[in-house]
Amino acid sequence: MTVRVGVIGAGMIGQDHIRRLTEVVTGAAVTAVTDIDAGRAAEVAARVGATALPTGAELIASPDVDAVLVTSWGPTHAEHVLNAIAAGKPVFCEKPLATTAEDCLRIVEAERAHGRRLVQVGFMRRFDAGYRQMKEVLSTGSLGAPLIVHCAHRNPTVPQAYHSAMAAQDTAVHEVDVLRWLLDDEIVSAQVVTPRATSKRFAHLKDPQIMIFETSEGARIDLEVFVNCQYGYDIQCEVVGEDGLVRLPDPAAVGIRTAARHGTGVLQDWKDRFAQAFDTEFREWVASVAAGTEPTGPSSWDGYAATVITDAAVRSLETGGESVTTDMKPRPAFYGGTA
Repeated sequence: MTVRVGVIGAGMIGQDHIRRLTEVVTGAAVTAVTDIDAGRAAEVAARVGATALPTGAELIASPDVDAVLVTSWGPTHAEHVLNAIAAGKPVFCEKPLATTAEDCLRIVEAERAHGRRLVQVGFMRRFDAGYRQMKEVLSTGSLGAPLIVHCAHRNPTVPQAYHSAMAAQDTAVHEVDVLRWLLDDEIVSAQVVTPRATSKRFAHLKDPQIMIFETSEGARIDLEVFVNCQYGYDIQCEVVGEDGLVRLPDPAAVGIRTAARHGTGVLQDWKDRFAQAFDTEFREWVASVAAGTEPTGPSSWDGYAATVITDAAVRSLETGGESVTTDMKPRPAFYGGTA
């Protein structure tokens, strides 16, 4: 079958996913688009032969929509996801699942009441080939118990609208999700300390930040978030176990020898770094919808966990670097837990 997807939010990421669904992924068609800017919705819809609809509620209710993609402004996510669950339609929600832990729990409870998983959250790193290779190695147990994880998340620059809390909420949230998955362990505390600030930042921004997380099994994670590093978009991850370590590979690139130097280029943009991961993410989501099976990607519970953990990191930053417990609810059996 062709999965008919309705897209709520036609901004940059929404248009990129529409391109992906119409030009890269087989078995999908975008049949409806809505956006707060009606003119933009009409323009994007016309480009792919879809119908522009006035509201997200009307799009979700449309008989021409089998599944919903939410790429609108973050504070609107909870409303659209809850409406999709009420309609019994699979919904892919770009992060965040919701902007508050309370709204995330409303979604979790609505999905549990429905009786099967409908929601996938857009943490694309679980679909990256390098992270998947790391997961395979860790799953064998050949490295022994994970003890320490070293990570870095670096951007060349960020716009003036980027503020200090976004280092956790918009940037580190990707490491938070992928590390919970890699380690198969829960993060129970967060601490944020700020070293000497770079002069290449806007004055209101604390950059870089060092985030320290502890897991329920006692592993320690250190994450450097440096969003004005100047040289490129650089993602690093290394898991140190009792008997060895595994390191995330850098993206493949040609080696260049010229003018007495040997080097490789550094990517400048997250869309280039994770393009294949995005493609794989949507191929697998569309395949699950077409087959009528539950999604295998990050769940509503993962969206809740990420929000709770990043909230703890923000509180630590605001309190001058105190360690803050996450105080997460017990994971329900519905999502693979014991509660």
